[in-house]
Amino acid sequence: MTETGANWRQASAQALEQALESLLGRLELRLQGEGDATPEEPQEHPEPNALEQLLQRFGLTTFERDLLLLCAGFELDRRFGDLIGRLQKPHSGDLRFVEPPRRTPDFSLALSILDDGHWSALAPHSVLRRARLIEIEATGPLASRSITIEEVVLHYLTGLTQLDERLLPFLRPVSPPSLLTTGQEQTINRAVAAWSQATTSRPPAIQLLGLDEATRRGLAAATCFQAGLTPFVLDLDALPQAAVEREPLLDLWARDAILGDLALVVELDDLETHSTALKTTRRLVERLPGCVILSGDAVLGATDRSLARVEAAPATQAEQHGLWTAALGPAALSLNGQLDRLVQQFTLTPSAIREITDEAHGETHGGTLGGEPDAGELWRACRRHARGGLDDLAQRIPAAASWDHLVLPEPQLKVLRQVATHVRQRARVYEDWGFANRSPRGLGISALFAGTSGTGKTMAAEVLAGELELDLYRIDLSATVSKYIGETEKNLRRIFDAAEASGAILLFDEADALFGKRSEVKDSHDRYANLEISYLLQRIEAYRGLAILTTNLQRNLDDAFVRRLRFILQFPHPGSAERAAIWQRIFPPQTPIDSLDTSKLARLSVTGGHIKSIALHAAVLAADDNTGVTMRHVLQAAHAEYAKLGKSLSDGEVKGWI
Repeated sequence: MTETGANWRQASAQALEQALESLLGRLELRLQGEGDATPEEPQEHPEPNALEQLLQRFGLTTFERDLLLLCAGFELDRRFGDLIGRLQKPHSGDLRFVEPPRRTPDFSLALSILDDGHWSALAPHSVLRRARLIEIEATGPLASRSITIEEVVLHYLTGLTQLDERLLPFLRPVSPPSLLTTGQEQTINRAVAAWSQATTSRPPAIQLLGLDEATRRGLAAATCFQAGLTPFVLDLDALPQAAVEREPLLDLWARDAILGDLALVVELDDLETHSTALKTTRRLVERLPGCVILSGDAVLGATDRSLARVEAAPATQAEQHGLWTAALGPAALSLNGQLDRLVQQFTLTPSAIREITDEAHGETHGGTLGGEPDAGELWRACRRHARGGLDDLAQRIPAAASWDHLVLPEPQLKVLRQVATHVRQRARVYEDWGFANRSPRGLGISALFAGTSGTGKTMAAEVLAGELELDLYRIDLSATVSKYIGETEKNLRRIFDAAEASGAILLFDEADALFGKRSEVKDSHDRYANLEISYLLQRIEAYRGLAILTTNLQRNLDDAFVRRLRFILQFPHPGSAERAAIWQRIFPPQTPIDSLDTSKLARLSVTGGHIKSIALHAAVLAADDNTGVTMRHVLQAAHAEYAKLGKSLSDGEVKGWI
């Protein structure tokens, strides 16, 4: 606990003790029949304390204050229980059947012994009950029901602030990031200013826009801390949907937020598809009195509470460079320009940068700080951290293939190397040489790989990923496209938003599923399909990484779409020379080979994908025979592969094999 917190707790305990002694003195006088006597008033405390803050924040009357103190005294000081027992009168008119006097406070007792008593203090919408400062016994005549102070309120009066345990399943604390960019600090300042400049008693709700969910969450936490508030993130999915269960929880939160200077953070990502969650969020914004931050761009609709929208811009490369330099310290000087490469490729949150540098220090130097982290390990750590939620949205493909594994005509290989060069030099040309400032459109690097199945399209993507040391993710467009209007754009948005941090290579399979020719618009679904195409093209053109689309038949694609791609690469059916080269490379060095004639194998008119399947099948047959792979094994495997294709081997293809 900080010194300030310790002082506040001590002052609160002293103020409560003094207030209880004063009330106890008044009750003793009332018991002695000297109700008109005025006891000594408590001294005013120079330090802020919980009792004064509670009275001020909830606006309690003198009677409500004394009633709350009466309940607190009953819990903390046994003298109150004894005194209450003597003060309470039997509720039965027949003295022969008088039960032992009750020792807990009730409202009739409070009205009889406390000054300025009023029935409205116990009404359902009174501040004591609405704010959950007290709890009233559920059954019996209202005047005779027991009254107790809520546990959280009692602890607060003694100087201990805590969250009601009934709220714990729905809330989790969140901390601000250890590093912030200049732009993020400006975003936080704008949000805090919106609260501080509010002209009404209830501050506006802040809606944070832009960036990813984790970064916005950190900015929301930093905003709250700067405003002197403690933030909690609400789990909307866990919150009861029935109003009869939800509303009491909102009352508890409103009370604890006022007592403990708390703020609520509600994350809006993906709420647009859940009308119930949106309705609940609107209810929260309208109902809760304290500070609320909404994270995300979902549109809530009209509310009776003002809403201040604050846009958070992505960190510039200069800001990213500053974050890395601050996190690495003197070790940044030893990276010899590699830091610029990291900054150009990855857009990471300040907390991720801090975590990566700590990991690199520990892994390189046995857990001791102060050494020089390895640039290669930093790059690999960036890849791991930047994946974020992309692993949940797409299939990550290990980049096992190299240029030596790729068998293509030289013109195609030349185009692939050009693609790699464009990705590698993208930041230098766009940022340092000013092309991004001239026009932000069309800066994404896109390529179309066209060719029949098995001609090497996926392997080429693997080669590029290995060459560039980037992750490769396959997105099945046929699965991404939804029949429900608007869902396809949401699916694509999730993918691109998750990929932005790493600039991973995105491989969109089955582009025909979305980019087929549409000569005319016949119905609303055609119109929305065109919108889906436009959205994907916009995201591809703005994406800071490489997006590859594949198709088996380029002629099935709309020409207008094809013209907007930077590279178009045809993967031809391999000729005899290419098939021979594939056969020469298809078996791993560890595989025992027995007199395979690649010139004869090359007569099989199949693609590289089929050759791989045949080779694997032949290896399994040879292993079962406990021999090396022979032409007989390959022949058996070739028959099986052709059968899958609905074809038969011709005599010309297998003549002279065995």
